[in-house]
Amino acid sequence: LEKVASMQIDFSQRDFDVISLPGAHVNERHLERQKLGYGIQTFGSIRGTSSHQMNPFVALVDSNTDEFNGAAYGFALVYSGNHAFEIEKDQLDQVRLLVGINSYNFNWQLPAGESFQTPEVLMTYTNNGLNAMSKAFHNIIRDRITRSKYKYKERPILVNNWEATYFDFDEDKLKPIVDEAKELGIEMFVLDDGWFGHRDDDNSSLGDWNVYKKKFPQGLKHFADYVHSKDLKFGIWFEPEMISMDSELYRNHPEYLMQVPGRQPSPSRNQYILDMTRKDVRDDIVDQVSTIIADNDIDYVKWDMNRNLSDIYSQNLPADRQGEVYHRYVLGVYDILERITSKFPDVLFEGCSGGGGRFDAGFVYYMPQSWTSDNTDAIARLTIQYGTSLVYPPSMMTAHVSAVPNHQTGRVTPIDTRGAVAMSAVFGYELDLTTLTDEEKEIVKKQVNQYKGIRKLVQYGDFYRLQSSKDGNKTAWMFVSPQKDEAVVMACKVLAEAQPVLTKTKLYGLDTNRNYRDVETNKIYGGDELMELGFYDPIIRNDYAATMYHFKAE
Repeated sequence: LEKVASMQIDFSQRDFDVISLPGAHVNERHLERQKLGYGIQTFGSIRGTSSHQMNPFVALVDSNTDEFNGAAYGFALVYSGNHAFEIEKDQLDQVRLLVGINSYNFNWQLPAGESFQTPEVLMTYTNNGLNAMSKAFHNIIRDRITRSKYKYKERPILVNNWEATYFDFDEDKLKPIVDEAKELGIEMFVLDDGWFGHRDDDNSSLGDWNVYKKKFPQGLKHFADYVHSKDLKFGIWFEPEMISMDSELYRNHPEYLMQVPGRQPSPSRNQYILDMTRKDVRDDIVDQVSTIIADNDIDYVKWDMNRNLSDIYSQNLPADRQGEVYHRYVLGVYDILERITSKFPDVLFEGCSGGGGRFDAGFVYYMPQSWTSDNTDAIARLTIQYGTSLVYPPSMMTAHVSAVPNHQTGRVTPIDTRGAVAMSAVFGYELDLTTLTDEEKEIVKKQVNQYKGIRKLVQYGDFYRLQSSKDGNKTAWMFVSPQKDEAVVMACKVLAEAQPVLTKTKLYGLDTNRNYRDVETNKIYGGDELMELGFYDPIIRNDYAATMYHFKAE
């Protein structure tokens, strides 16, 4: 096999626009729409994963299709590796779409009597606009692909120590953060990179998943017990698919590293790739990770992958089968995830790949949520989360309130805005809680309590995009309960104006025959009023102002 597609579909006499989700590291999944012209266009990845650069999704839509009206055909590949969406419009105005594994460096030997399984494709059609398309994707991903016990369970509010400490921590430095988390009502503490081997920076120890005694002299279980004693869950970070040259694993097994014979392998973030085609490599990962989880009462695992694939060659395969390596890498990762997640069904697993570099419908089969982006800036997240929601449900997206100035953009945004954007997904914090002012701590307590009250609605309600920042100075979206008896709205105006114009937010998906009470003001609105007329946005004299509204049916 040199090329094998998962699906083909043909259209005639259709004047389509094509929607895709391109991006970059810390800038993932920007909704891009363009008129489909003649010739062949390919939307894909050859980076070894589904990638930051082009998510495995496209939609073909009529030129008049918007969020609320019009025809849309959506396609998402259930796969975490190289992919290609090839669209051709010919001289007869026929349109053909092929979806499947990218044929770049793909060559699979298929002897007589053997089979090859292509990845599945999620396909949906609606004539009710992009929100209806997204709702269909959200429902099938939650109902039919996600299989964790957490698929419909409310996810805990966490604090992650990464942007608080980076590599500079030990148990004594972390305990005050845990103490503050307890006081603020946060439900889980997550220990990020730097707890293993002799890792004080990103130059060493990947592959050595044993506890760094200098940082945890009494062992990791001692610290995990401390976290649990505060009635918090305890989570931990791994990056099992990678290896450092400065590691015991490399010194003992240099053959585990993926590299082309006779060439120096290419580092990225000072790390290299393990050969996932090898069963001995996979067994070693499963053994090491399982030991840490079992011995330390781990409640949550963040599974990271901080680089793209390179040096694509497996010493485990003959030269004429090297075209199988890209796909066998993905199958190897899936094998590891199947074994570990099955072994620890009570652990909540979260995917990550330099942020949102492997955010796809294949990975959610094993891990019900993924880190949406390494960019924690609230204003940048408006665009990232807006685009991500085109295919993936809020229960799959994680978002954190981080410190200001933001560590990626340098932007200073109000803590209320950071909270409003992060509360539009699976919610948490990524900052040093011990440095907050008393006023900020009160705000965090309020946010935590607020999110607990709307968590089920946000994570499992019907999500609707109302307005994109690409169309103006404002982003708005909302969540509606399946019974249409409750709704939460987030609206953010990016830049203030000296002479503001009057703007409204119109809602969607409510019951036209019911009245709704604004929980904060107690003002009563008709459902038809909120959807047809809307309500005026407040005039706020500062940039980056977000407002959340909570409505309940009377």
